[in-house]
Amino acid sequence: MSSSNEGSTKAIFYALGANGGIALAKFAAATYTGSGAMLAEAIHSLADCTNQVFLLIGLKEAKRPANASHPMGYARVVYFWAMMVALLLFFVGGAFSVMEGIEHLKHPQPISTPWIALGVLGVSVVLEAFSLRGALVEIRKIAQGKPFMQWFRETRQSELMVVAGEDIAALAGLALAFVAVSLTVITGNPLWDACGTIAVGLLLMIVAVLVIREVKAMVTGESAAPEVHAAIKAYIQADADVAGVRNLISMQWGEQVMIAVQAVMRPQPSDVALVDAINRIEAGIQQRWPQVHWCFFEPDHAAPEDK
Repeated sequence: MSSSNEGSTKAIFYALGANGGIALAKFAAATYTGSGAMLAEAIHSLADCTNQVFLLIGLKEAKRPANASHPMGYARVVYFWAMMVALLLFFVGGAFSVMEGIEHLKHPQPISTPWIALGVLGVSVVLEAFSLRGALVEIRKIAQGKPFMQWFRETRQSELMVVAGEDIAALAGLALAFVAVSLTVITGNPLWDACGTIAVGLLLMIVAVLVIREVKAMVTGESAAPEVHAAIKAYIQADADVAGVRNLISMQWGEQVMIAVQAVMRPQPSDVALVDAINRIEAGIQQRWPQVHWCFFEPDHAAPEDK
């Protein structure tokens, strides 16, 4: 298992453990107090648990070896499961919460023993913060100093991106639910609880849309991270046997990378020497960037206008 894959798995288990405990506590509190915001949060935590199971399934399937029908392996299956997670977050987490909030607007109900709900929300914040901290630690190891939003837009690790997005949405949702329940207690108006439920749902839907947008780019065939693509091109260009790089295509394949190179090669004494030069360049690329599992190299000669 690569270090990036191991980091993603660790972050997923952090989130699964935290959300499992949170979901049980929230369902118990929602049943006891009748809080719609608490029920929305409980459904959200249950959906998060399911999401983390989906991500673990994706990581396991991605390790399946290549075969005749999948000659480049199954690494990109993680994108499918990440998309499933995003859809579940949108519909089960977000849409359900909005519908639940609308129902409570139509038929407002007082919250019984709201201090239990507030206590559970407070404990949930601590557990969710622990989960987010675990994800952020793994992100900092691979982000190379990038701000979080830049990393979020450029990362090719769908599973770690989903976990981070879920945790951020969960903390923000807990804050909204805490405010909604508190306002209900202070004012005695249960409509605050209903509004909080809707706000939590809308927040989850917004985060889900952001995640779906990023995963869509991966599913449709995204290049390697910009800095990796540029570094590989510069490495090839700097080789003594390369006169110039006409084209470099890179494609992220799960945690692996495929590249196709069209390069102008300097004259070689024989075809064997040309093949040896290409093999040396490919070996150097895969040694420096172990994630490059496939390298397709097309040698070219200088066009008349290049001479």
